Amino acid sequence: MSGSGGAAAASVGSAQAAQEEGMTWWYRWLCRLSGVLGAVSCAISGLFNCITIHPLNIAAGVWMILNAFILLLCEAPFCCQFVEFANTVSEKVDRLRSWQKAVFYCGMAVVPIVISLTLITLLGNAIAFATGVLYGLSALGKKGDAISYARIQQQKQQADEEKLTDTLEGEL
Repeated sequence: MSGSGGAAAASVGSAQAAQEEGMTWWYRWLCRLSGVLGAVSCAISGLFNCITIHPLNIAAGVWMILNAFILLLCEAPFCCQFVEFANTVSEKVDRLRSWQKAVFYCGMAVVPIVISLTLITLLGNAIAFATGVLYGLSALGKKGDAISYARIQQQKQQADEEKLTDTLEGEL
């Protein structure tokens, strides 16, 4: 029973954190879904990458499998019921800001590509990298409308004109 209560508290906490950053519910679920798909993609590609005699490909494949586990642990802890600390890790990751998640996920996806640049590595990490990009885009925030942007520009222009007239009057 305590496991389901902890999961409910984690989902409420993640919803509150997402609301503070301005993420909508569908965008939050899109990020989660891309994280799960990225984990599956990394795991399958990592297994294929390990079937070789080249040690760098094996290292990249192991890293990709580790990436898959971490992505599942962070984005879908219910998939890792056998891990005792899955909910704790998920709660801590949910408290991170979007740009921190973006840097973490993109960094995790780039490391295997640096280790071994192959087509399997590129394709396997593409969705995991896209998850980081989605979180990065959410960190940028909503796009403002043209009217408020024009109003801000007009206020800046008026402030600049007032400063200019004050300096000219001060010289006389």
